[in-house]
Amino acid sequence: MSVGFIGTGVMGKSLIRHLLKADHEVFIYTRTKAKAQSLIAEGAIWEDSIKSIAQKCDVIMTMVGYPSDVEEVYLSDEGLIVNCKPGTLLIDMTTSTPSLAKKIANIAKTRDLRAIDAPVSGGDKGARDGVLTIMCGGEVTDFYLALPYLKLFGNDVVLQGDPGSGQHTKMCNQIAIASTIMGVCEALHYAQAANLDQDKVLASITKGSAGSWQLSNNGRKIIDEDFDPGFYIKHFIKDMKIAIDEARLMHIDLPGLKLAESLYEKVSESGNDNLGTQALIYWYQQVND
Repeated sequence: MSVGFIGTGVMGKSLIRHLLKADHEVFIYTRTKAKAQSLIAEGAIWEDSIKSIAQKCDVIMTMVGYPSDVEEVYLSDEGLIVNCKPGTLLIDMTTSTPSLAKKIANIAKTRDLRAIDAPVSGGDKGARDGVLTIMCGGEVTDFYLALPYLKLFGNDVVLQGDPGSGQHTKMCNQIAIASTIMGVCEALHYAQAANLDQDKVLASITKGSAGSWQLSNNGRKIIDEDFDPGFYIKHFIKDMKIAIDEARLMHIDLPGLKLAESLYEKVSESGNDNLGTQALIYWYQQVND
């Protein structure tokens, strides 16, 4: 099978490398070719359009920024749905809206294409190490066709249900993270205000009932003042807005999520969109100066 991959960002680069290591012929496209040069040097084949990827590949994966990007990649005249060969398997790994995932799956089916939504969790480190959690929505037969590829970079790959279910599950993931990272920032800011050794505090509380991935990983980064993005603030805000919109449609209230989103908006307004989510600590530092 020839595999296409659209999107070579922080996460996409690592996933493409896993495909190359598995000896797949990988065709890639991103808006800025310069960002893909390292992958081209490693053996990926550059294509200058989405349409070209669509016409050449049997399996196509996408990991782009926003739902509007997903819509353009899949549903525009130069996009995948119109230009793919019958039988092509389409796997969207972007965190997008459940309604768009359903729309793509329904249109794909009318053109004899297979489509699943497969957003991921685990950040840049999980992508590099091939241990992502991958949450899938789609037809059972399509999921099992995608599984050998997804297992190259995920150690927990689960079919959650019909099209859109992967995206709904990812919203659950982001909702849990939103309040957790607030707690991590508040705990470490409190420790600093109490003149405690933050390293010692972190060592103790990660081993107790407060222990979590966010505390162990982003807590460590906060102490080290490492704000490089494993996951961009701008993308997390996008995800939280999707979850808030979906909650509104289901007539449920999520006050923790709304609070987290409002705090991240303030950090974003300070020009920190391209920092990692751990940079929420800036809000606590600024308001308590």
